[in-house]
Amino acid sequence: MTGSDEISERVPRLLRVSAALSWRFVAVVAALYVVFHVVGFMATIVIPTGVALLLAALLSPAVSQLNRAGIPRGLATGVVLVGGIAVVGGVLTFVITEFSKGLPQLQEQVSASLDTIRGWLKDGPLHLSDVQLQQYLDRVVETVKENQTEITSGALTTAATVGELLTGLILALFTLIFFLHDGDGIWRFLVRIVPRDVRGRADVAGRRGFASLVSYVRATALVAVVDAVGVGIGLWIVDVPLVVPLSALVFLGAFIPIVGAVITGAVAVLVALVANGPIEALIILAVLIGVMQLESHVLQPLLLGRAVKLHPLAVVLAITTGLVVGGIAGALLSVPLLAVLNSGIRSLLSESDRDVEPRQVDVLEPQESGPIDTGGERVADDGVVDRIQDALSDDTDRGHPDAGHSGRR
Repeated sequence: MTGSDEISERVPRLLRVSAALSWRFVAVVAALYVVFHVVGFMATIVIPTGVALLLAALLSPAVSQLNRAGIPRGLATGVVLVGGIAVVGGVLTFVITEFSKGLPQLQEQVSASLDTIRGWLKDGPLHLSDVQLQQYLDRVVETVKENQTEITSGALTTAATVGELLTGLILALFTLIFFLHDGDGIWRFLVRIVPRDVRGRADVAGRRGFASLVSYVRATALVAVVDAVGVGIGLWIVDVPLVVPLSALVFLGAFIPIVGAVITGAVAVLVALVANGPIEALIILAVLIGVMQLESHVLQPLLLGRAVKLHPLAVVLAITTGLVVGGIAGALLSVPLLAVLNSGIRSLLSESDRDVEPRQVDVLEPQESGPIDTGGERVADDGVVDRIQDALSDDTDRGHPDAGHSGRR
């Protein structure tokens, strides 16, 4: 026994295990820090690519349907892109037009609300005089003047952000074209990086992941429509101005699960409070709560299904992490990424996926996005690390016939 072995034997086993776990934990944290730092540094590329991937998951079924109908894939891609841009452009034009029409009415109602607030400050419990009110207004004006430099720099920063946004939109559109036209070829190229003996399992897991992304985007879009329509009907009944723009805002916010529609719905409640009063604002708040309950307990479990079902705590933690790391874009992309990882890892853990050919996985069919084991039950979550290692090693150890078949395309 060497000196080092003798020393190791004198160290309590609990301390040795704790030390081994600790340095591995530090290594994982350091690796994640490097990944997050690189992603943040490359955000102008990563975010448009992620958005393009989401749009590809939404539009790929339409391209495939046109291609199966006999239309060349390049022409089908062009038709779907032009149609999608026309729909989005038309919706944006309609929203902006409605906002412009409703803005004068909102300004009048805000002015009336300010007069009401002024009267309450004078005649209410505070009993402020006109001189005191004018002093407060003068202080607000003086504060704006003192911070004029910061406001100007903020405007310049906003202009720069708009420029970056336009650049990102162009990059996302350019990337989306290639994803729709030759997404399968791009995936086959990427899969060649994986060692040949485990390439088949990785290929199947990746396809399962993209299938879950397709399912997620479809379900989220439908949930967003229901949220927007529900809140919009409430706004229309209460006669709140800017019904269409506020509904469109709720629709966009609903793509960030759980918190997105709540935040954008809060904007609608504030507008109702300012424009109509507290009673109407409470009614809109009740409508918003009802829509959120419908989304949480009916729509998401029914539409997302078991293939991409995620625990609400996991969703909230993913959104929070994405928000901290990448802001709004990170919050938007975090849950789809979690859904893809969830489905891909479950595929690696699945016994039934050992005998599945990659071509047998239809990525455009959400109901097939999750593997089912022999007993018909979904893959359990216990022994995750060991089962992933077994999944990636058994093709080599047992001489699995499917190992490396994806390289023979």
